[in-house]
Amino acid sequence: MEAETLALAQGMDFSLWGLFAKATVTVKLVMIMLIGASFWSWSIIVQKTIQYRKARAEAAQFDQAFWSGEPLDGLFDTIGADPDGPSEKIFAAGMSEWRRSHREDGALIPGATARIDRSMDVAISKEAERLQKGLPVLATVGSTAPFVGLFGTIFGIMNSFIEIAAQQNTNLAVVAPGIAEALLATGIGLLAAIPAVVFYNKLSADSDRILGNYEAFSDEFATILSRQLDS
Repeated sequence: MEAETLALAQGMDFSLWGLFAKATVTVKLVMIMLIGASFWSWSIIVQKTIQYRKARAEAAQFDQAFWSGEPLDGLFDTIGADPDGPSEKIFAAGMSEWRRSHREDGALIPGATARIDRSMDVAISKEAERLQKGLPVLATVGSTAPFVGLFGTIFGIMNSFIEIAAQQNTNLAVVAPGIAEALLATGIGLLAAIPAVVFYNKLSADSDRILGNYEAFSDEFATILSRQLDS
C-alpha cells in the first residue's frame, strides 16, 4: 500500500498548471474569475498611473502660464473655450462665465461671482468623476477577492474529504491534490486582492491631492476675478 501511494504521489503534477488542470470545475471557475479580476485591476492601475502623471504635468505647465503675467483674456484666447487639459478646462469655465456676465455696455450682470464659482465647481466635479473612474473596481476586488478565493478553498478541501471517503484512505497522497488546489485558490485570491488594496489607497490619495490643487487654483482664480470686480 505504501509503495502504491508513493508511486501515485511521484506521478502527480504539482505545477501551477497541473493543479489547475486537476481542479474541479467550481474551483477552476473561481481561479479564472480571480485571474480575470487581477488583470482588470492591473489595467486600471496602469491607466490611472499614466492619467495622474499627465494631469500633474499639465497642471504644472498651466500654472506656469497662468502666473507668467500674461493677461487672462489673452491666455483664454490662446487655450480656447474647450481645451483638453483639466486645469485649462477649469480656467476656461471661469473665463467663459466671466465673459458671459458682461452686458453689451460693459457692465456686469449681478451675481457674476457666484456664477463663476459654480461654473468652476462643475468643471472640477467633472474632472473628479474622470479621475476617480475605475477606483471602485479596485476597492471591490480588494475587498471581495480573498472571500472568492476562500470559496474555492472550501470546495478544494471538500473534494479532499470526498476522495478520503471514496478510497477509504487518509494517506497524504490522496488528500494532497485537493488541498493543493484549495491553497492555490486562496493564493490567487490574495494575489488579486493585495495589489488592488495597495494601489486603491495610493491612487485615491493621488486623486485627492490633484483635486485639492484644482480647488486651490479655483479659489485663487475666483479671488483674482473678485478683485477685478471690486476695482
